[in-house]
Amino acid sequence: MLSITEKDFIRLTDFIIKNYGINLKAKKVLIEGRLSNYLAAEGYESFTDYVDHIISTQKNSDIEMMLNKLTTNHTFFMREENHFTFFNDTILPYLEERNKNHSLSIWSAGCSSGEEPYTLSIIMKEYFKSKPVKWDTRLLATDISQNALSKAARGLYNDESLNALSEAWKRIYFTKKDGGYQVTDELRKNVIFRTFNLMEPIKFKTKFDVIFCRNVMIYFDKPTKAALIQRYYDALNPGGYLLIGHSETVDRDESNFEYIMPATYRKPL
Repeated sequence: MLSITEKDFIRLTDFIIKNYGINLKAKKVLIEGRLSNYLAAEGYESFTDYVDHIISTQKNSDIEMMLNKLTTNHTFFMREENHFTFFNDTILPYLEERNKNHSLSIWSAGCSSGEEPYTLSIIMKEYFKSKPVKWDTRLLATDISQNALSKAARGLYNDESLNALSEAWKRIYFTKKDGGYQVTDELRKNVIFRTFNLMEPIKFKTKFDVIFCRNVMIYFDKPTKAALIQRYYDALNPGGYLLIGHSETVDRDESNFEYIMPATYRKPL
């Protein structure tokens, strides 16, 4: 197994944190373990050659391959279910009353392979289907990984991923295919997938009513996370909600967000 020198470890982790906000400063063993066989298979004789290549070329496909190997993207439908309950029972009634243009602005940031935005889409369709006025429930889903976005756009999932969904929702929003379940065309068209690096300025045309960014900031150091939370604050409409992972927190001494409940925050009106 190839070993990484302290110098190359620092070079690589500095590059990753500067460009992608992911802090792997305490993950030397993980980096060696997850990249060593890959480097050998690709013909690299040392980590030095690999780090040189990554930093000098900054080739998107190689960087994406590296980030996919170094970060874990395990997700499934209805993960951290109480968020979706709150979204259905509290956030949607609030937005229904407030948004007179019958249009929602929801962002799934760091959407991985698509389970989160599709879950949100199902909940919105169920909530608004009996309403007398048609609502625009399309939502934006972004990730840095083209590989994850490609999987999300295909919308093909195994049985285990859908365990928490009701049989009725499976029948309505999925079709059986290739031993798994594929989201219907109608559901797929309701989610707009885009590539986006969360380290970039947030310059979308409209502000958001709700931002989901769950289990993404666990890789960020404190300054990077604080800066991103401020960008989210600025990107939300007054009264808008930010929902993060249950292992994550917003520093209430450094943020203007109101604490609602664990992993749920609101921008004041």
